[in-house]
Amino acid sequence: IVFLPPNAPTQAAEDDIAAETCRQVSRYLADPEYRFDLPFDFDGTPFRCRVWREIHAIPAGHTLTYGEIARRLGSSPRPVGMACGDNRIPVVIPCHRVVSASGLGGFMHSRDNLPLDIKRWLLRHEGA
Repeated sequence: IVFLPPNAPTQAAEDDIAAETCRQVSRYLADPEYRFDLPFDFDGTPFRCRVWREIHAIPAGHTLTYGEIARRLGSSPRPVGMACGDNRIPVVIPCHRVVSASGLGGFMHSRDNLPLDIKRWLLRHEGA
């Protein structure tokens, strides 16, 4: 899932899974409590998969800090943040629900501009 700038033209889904993903993202945009039901594997290093499973379990409207996830996994916040940034299916694995202890944190390996505006919007959309 790739977030495009607001003025980017829409594109047709290239296959059935892309079409279903678009349908479910639309449902999420209409209802922040919507739970995605897409087939996917946690595909990455064992550590990243553990991080993504923790993130996947965060309910809509709630957040955890990078440090809280790190403590659960016996790690430190920076590798958790790197795993968040490497998440290829944001919103489905809701990495926007992971924040820093002192504020918003990053999103999609960025700490400014459009990615953080998207993160803010997603959190507001969910009432977090």
